[in-house]
Amino acid sequence: MDALRAQDPPRIGDYVLLARIGAGGMGVVYLGRSPGGRLVAVKVVREEITGHPEALARFRREAETVRAVRSAYTANLIDAGLDAAPYWIATEYVAGPTLARAVRERGPFPVVTCRRLVAAMAEGLASVHAYGVTHRDLKPQNVLLGSQGPQLIDFGIARGVEQTALTQDGQAPGTPGFTAPEVLTRNEVGAAADVFALGATVAYAATGRAPFGGGDAAAVSYRAVHEEIDTAGVEPGLAALIRACVEKDPARRPGPAELIRWCAVDRALVDDPAYQPLVAMADVVPDTPQRPPNAPVPAIHDLPTQGPPPSPPPPPSRPNPWLVAAGVGAVVGTAVAVWLLPGNGDGGNGGEGGDKSDGPPGYIQDIGTSRHAWNGLRESCNLPGEEQPPLQFQYAVTTGENDPSGEIPLGKAEIGYRLKMEEPNLPPYYVSVEVKPPHLLDTDDFGYVSKAADLYEGDETQWKNLVYPDDFSDRAGGKVRPAPPLADDPGEWTVVYHHATSDKNHRSVVCHGFMADTVSE
Repeated sequence: MDALRAQDPPRIGDYVLLARIGAGGMGVVYLGRSPGGRLVAVKVVREEITGHPEALARFRREAETVRAVRSAYTANLIDAGLDAAPYWIATEYVAGPTLARAVRERGPFPVVTCRRLVAAMAEGLASVHAYGVTHRDLKPQNVLLGSQGPQLIDFGIARGVEQTALTQDGQAPGTPGFTAPEVLTRNEVGAAADVFALGATVAYAATGRAPFGGGDAAAVSYRAVHEEIDTAGVEPGLAALIRACVEKDPARRPGPAELIRWCAVDRALVDDPAYQPLVAMADVVPDTPQRPPNAPVPAIHDLPTQGPPPSPPPPPSRPNPWLVAAGVGAVVGTAVAVWLLPGNGDGGNGGEGGDKSDGPPGYIQDIGTSRHAWNGLRESCNLPGEEQPPLQFQYAVTTGENDPSGEIPLGKAEIGYRLKMEEPNLPPYYVSVEVKPPHLLDTDDFGYVSKAADLYEGDETQWKNLVYPDDFSDRAGGKVRPAPPLADDPGEWTVVYHHATSDKNHRSVVCHGFMADTVSE
């Protein structure tokens, strides 16, 4: 939970706003207090997307879904303002961490806790499905661990089972790694797809790992369609339950009632010794509105953000070869990973050379933290990012050997990044990319870096593409050395995206990689 920003309104409808719970592409979620003192979660649509009919229709559909579904496993709708901007909905406030945060901070759940989690979530899905609604985006980030049990949140893309799966821009609904194969390949959405997502979510709870590995969203989706879920180290009985949930054929997956019988729980999840401490991770609720010191209070009807309506996000410059081969590229969409961008941190320093006292960073320097190494076989990095992985940041790597368009020369790689949705009026966020050749795989040595660029400069939804080796160099000891060709060091290359506030103040955000062979231009 974060303090209100200067541009945040003091109240929405009858609700005094106390703090920010979170933000995303659609809008901002606030902690609010009713005139009688009841705490609510108030989701407000961003002003700049209210002119987009599909976005507004999706928000209204979410309100209608939450209003219709009255369940012990969902936060009930309390109030809404849908007739005129600012558009908003207020739901019950659930105190407790998301499942994603609980696992990230406390580690994987014990086997018996996972079984109780399956039973509770299956009961929740059964309750939602009884209203003729499929959630369509069940994942660890959308499960709150409350004192009354797990709560399903974010029904932004939920629909009746008879409705089409695709959004207006042709993207499949859901999140890579949690979206069922039939949704990705055949545009089929049903209750069985939610069961697949439940299985993937519990796999994450049991292992602490992404259920189908990391990397580009397209590669993750490819594995969800064609490969087995990661249950390495999971107790055999629980692993069998998870694998049943994520069967490729939706007809072979158990229904929620069968899952509950399978789990045969002997007590409620809320009474589980491992679950109770997780509820205590809930953020402290402020008594009064939290704003930065000396921040001006805006007028009541000002909105969280302002700016011109953004254009729909453009697709990447070329399709991902994983999905071209798989034949599902038209459904899955962009070949990127998506996370929430963290705060900007300290003010920017640096320039072309060393650590300057003012101005933006230039080329980041080795500060002894370059320990990331990509394993091409597992398609994962040995270390996570040093900053909280962002929700709107996207990245992609394509080599000349794997570029079906032929636009990238052989022996080179295009490394790109962008924001999925426009984020107007935010301070600079400088990104520098580091590329480590295979011979540095098991060392702490720094790789070859690109010049830092402001993520928000220009149209941040447009891809910012770099070419290796052209845009990369080694600048140790005040000397500039060009980056070597890919053909000089075939094997597993590591790509690290850094958030830089100066040349000597930077932290890794995303680690990825690619394979290079001896082919040259």
